[in-house]
Amino acid sequence: MLEAIKTDIERLIAAYEKEKAANSALQAELAKSRMIAETYEKQIDELKKKVSNLELQSAFTGSGSDNDAARKKVEKMIREIDKCIALMEE
Repeated sequence: MLEAIKTDIERLIAAYEKEKAANSALQAELAKSRMIAETYEKQIDELKKKVSNLELQSAFTGSGSDNDAARKKVEKMIREIDKCIALMEE
């Protein structure tokens, strides 16, 4: 009976060590995935800025209806700048 308990404890310890190693591997993989996701998020932000700039550029160089879009974008930017100035004055 004592030998059976000893064997069970050894199996439990072995299973624990195996799961501990698997957990470490998963933690490393998670950290790597988070770094990749962060890189992609930065890239997405940069691409969104480029798209916005291209849309603004297109609006300025386009036809009359596009000029309305350009005017609205410029007005939005001016409002955002005004908000920033107001926050700085507080």
